[in-house]
Amino acid sequence: MRQLLMGAAMALALGVPAGVLFAPAPAAAVVQAQAEEASVERTATGVIVTPSEGPARRVRLRVMGPRIIHVTATPEADFANLPDSLMVTAEPAGAGFEVTTRGGHVFVSTPEMTAEVSRATGRVRFLDAAGEVMLAEREGGREISPFMVEDQDGVHSFHSVRQLFDAAPDEAIYGLGQHQQGLMNQRGADVELTQHNIDSGVPFMTSSRGYGVLWENNSLTRFGDPREYGMLDQRLIVRDSEGNFGGLTASYFQDGELALSRIENQINYEFIRDHQRWPPGFKVQPGQPAQVGDMGRSGQPGVTVSWEGTIEPTVSGEHKFRLYASSYVKVWVDGELVMDRWRQNWNPWNHDFQIQMEAGRRVPIRVEWLPNDGYLALRHLDPLPAEQDEALSLWSEVGHAVDYYFVGGEDLDQVIAGYRDLTGDAVMMPRWAYGFWQSRQRYNTQDEVLAVAEGYRSRNLPIDNIVQDWFYWPENAWGSHEFEASRFPDPGGMVDQLHDQNINIMISVWPKFYPTTEHYRELEAIGGMYTRNVEVGARDWVGPGYANSFYDPYHEEARALYWRQIREHLHGLGFDGWWLDSVEPDMHSNLDRRERTLRMGPTAAGPAALVFNSYPLVNAEGVYEGLREAQPDRRAYILTRAAWGGLQRTASTLWSGDVVPRWDDLREQISAGVQVGLSGIPNWTHDIGGFSVETRYTTEDITPEDQAEWRELNLRWFQFGAFTPIFRSHGEFPYREIWEIAPEGTEVYGALSDYLRLRYRLMPYIYTLGAEAYHRDGTIMRGLVMDFPDDERAREVNDQYMFGPAFLVAPVHVHHARSREVWLPQGADWYDFNSGARHTGGQAITAEAPLARMPLFVRAGSIVPTGPAIQHTAEALDGPITLNVYVGADGAFDLYQDEGTTYGYERGAFATMPIAWDDDAGVLTLGARQGDYPGMPASRTVHVRFIDGTGEAPWTVDAAPQQTVEYAGQALTIRR
Repeated sequence: MRQLLMGAAMALALGVPAGVLFAPAPAAAVVQAQAEEASVERTATGVIVTPSEGPARRVRLRVMGPRIIHVTATPEADFANLPDSLMVTAEPAGAGFEVTTRGGHVFVSTPEMTAEVSRATGRVRFLDAAGEVMLAEREGGREISPFMVEDQDGVHSFHSVRQLFDAAPDEAIYGLGQHQQGLMNQRGADVELTQHNIDSGVPFMTSSRGYGVLWENNSLTRFGDPREYGMLDQRLIVRDSEGNFGGLTASYFQDGELALSRIENQINYEFIRDHQRWPPGFKVQPGQPAQVGDMGRSGQPGVTVSWEGTIEPTVSGEHKFRLYASSYVKVWVDGELVMDRWRQNWNPWNHDFQIQMEAGRRVPIRVEWLPNDGYLALRHLDPLPAEQDEALSLWSEVGHAVDYYFVGGEDLDQVIAGYRDLTGDAVMMPRWAYGFWQSRQRYNTQDEVLAVAEGYRSRNLPIDNIVQDWFYWPENAWGSHEFEASRFPDPGGMVDQLHDQNINIMISVWPKFYPTTEHYRELEAIGGMYTRNVEVGARDWVGPGYANSFYDPYHEEARALYWRQIREHLHGLGFDGWWLDSVEPDMHSNLDRRERTLRMGPTAAGPAALVFNSYPLVNAEGVYEGLREAQPDRRAYILTRAAWGGLQRTASTLWSGDVVPRWDDLREQISAGVQVGLSGIPNWTHDIGGFSVETRYTTEDITPEDQAEWRELNLRWFQFGAFTPIFRSHGEFPYREIWEIAPEGTEVYGALSDYLRLRYRLMPYIYTLGAEAYHRDGTIMRGLVMDFPDDERAREVNDQYMFGPAFLVAPVHVHHARSREVWLPQGADWYDFNSGARHTGGQAITAEAPLARMPLFVRAGSIVPTGPAIQHTAEALDGPITLNVYVGADGAFDLYQDEGTTYGYERGAFATMPIAWDDDAGVLTLGARQGDYPGMPASRTVHVRFIDGTGEAPWTVDAAPQQTVEYAGQALTIRR
């Protein structure tokens, strides 16, 4: 009897009728039932299951919300060793769910979904309210293996972890941060999450099936194939140009003459350590190959290298190749040119390509490289077994457990909202941040900064922000946060002069310090500096080269000290924004991973390998918290070169790093920005025109052809930039001010000016999008899958996106192109913004793209508010608004306004004008104003323009309206 009462009590604790679970049975069966129930522990936030088999001793499910479940599978007896999350700030729900047990499974259910756990294996499945499977762990797909980490503090025991999920055949995957491979749907791709100058991971993937997974791990992480790409000879049979085994024929040329030929089994000059591979006679000093110029583009002599031969697989299928390269490189496989790229030598990165290959068939390969002190490696992976290749896989090098959050939703907007419920709201940016930014690498003097401001204002070109990039400090005092007086005699006065012209200024601040500075010594004294970079004698690229290292933001006292140093030296000067550069952190772009990891630690949070990817988040969080304290009612703004899960809560914009001015790089920015939005971070930007440039663009005797290409590339990039969240021009010489790109009076100058002014006319629309990122968890730069989830072709399009709910953006990214194919998603009609022509959705069209115009379309039913011509975003805030109504479908838009620079919006100080269009009735309704804020204009003149494919083109924003009304906050109806 006592045993039955205990069973009944356990059943009640699990919320399940005792009679169902514990019917009278023979004694042996009762003992078995008790043993089974002992494997299930109901908790205040969910359940813990002890599976009878598999690598996890305990599997814990915690309910974080109606559609969010936290899964942790640990090889330990309990969860005591799990550190607090750096990404997730939310607490478990503690209510609103039920736990039941039926047969061999435990069910954790909310009104919206159910998570099912196998009591035998701990496998978890996620089902929607109708019982349909949204995502399921693969049976036997959980891997937890011991992993040892060695650093300066000794050897540490952790685990490498992997989880495979079964995926639907038609499922598309997005997110995972910002990557430079030009991919939209990342299903079947290998995506490595590791912070780099131009590549930034966020461990959140989103699915076309309406869910997301936030992977709770801060170490090196791989989506897709967990194996590391190997050198060519690791999995391929490599032969030279004569057909002999052992390697490719490597030919080294000096000044166009063959100087050396030898057999090399690898193409491997990947890191600094690998430069010892250079053959004798090609070194001027250890690790530095001798060459001059960039032969092949400028005509200067130098060293060139080629590799030629064949590769032969032992497995048929799609073979993956990863070219890590800088300078000029070309790759031919089976006679086809598959790669032709250039990148600056100090910033090599990966270019992936895939080749279908048959086992036993030799495939010719040729690689040509112009080194210029650069780096190169060609790596390879053969196909995974089919059953693994079809799965979704997440693997991390260092961790404690398989740990992730499942986030469900009716659509991807709800999924992203769930991610932000976990990791923090997207803080509203100041209104000026959505204006135009001018930057340069770099403004050397105070006079240069002020001259640029005068240049824009005198030409009546709108601008809101100028950026002071690095090296305003004395040459030998990086990290001092001091201005060199001879070049910047009055930095505070400079800031004031810009403010007097309604121009904001951002300042670059690095986490890097020279040991000769007082700031380094202060941080070192409390154990807040990584010192290995100094100890090994590393030097940077400034002047003669200086010893340097980075601070430890995981050290709470060091993080506070870092902000105090910034506050005492820079904040009081009145800067409006903070550029947190090199926050990967980038000790040196070409260190191998092990050495890089050693130089990034040890950290106060443990070995650097454990927290490898999270530095940018923790660094930004410290600065953001300091800004909120120092300026309680002035919005913080941060620009950062790397991201991690939760970055959006720190008032940060991610930018895509030091990408280069090449057409392929322009194309890759499109998907990179969209993926950032699909990773939950709404504010993103890029260097319009690319950062480091080819020598052919910098010579005094630049050819007319190169000059024309430079201007065309900048214009096409600028057109794209006008329709990205943050509109920012930046780069090395040639200078990027509009009049420096092209002279006044030219077609290019006129087109640049047109898009700049159009951006400002669209500010009521754009600022509303920025506000919705906070108030409605909105996404500004939207993948087509977000608005057209049933359009299978739209899932794959990698060079188009929605800019808010209205605009379909199709940037031109091919040299000389004057048209391009545009996919118009099904389920809507579309208006050509340039011509006004109307098209039916669900088709590909050839859109005209004259040099002065980018293909741009507006969805029927859209309501696009435009404002008056202004020079900065704080101008004419009570000016007239034009509502451009694109007829053909019902539509709605809530026009947003607030003070623009304060945190009043967090206290409810904002106003919206609800606008609705009833297409059948032909009636536009301006709803009663909702809310108010200090300084709100009592009334606004509202022009209405109905766009139906006749009349003047939408581009003509000053076209005469059909109707005009005065809106004083009361509801109005306007009949077409």
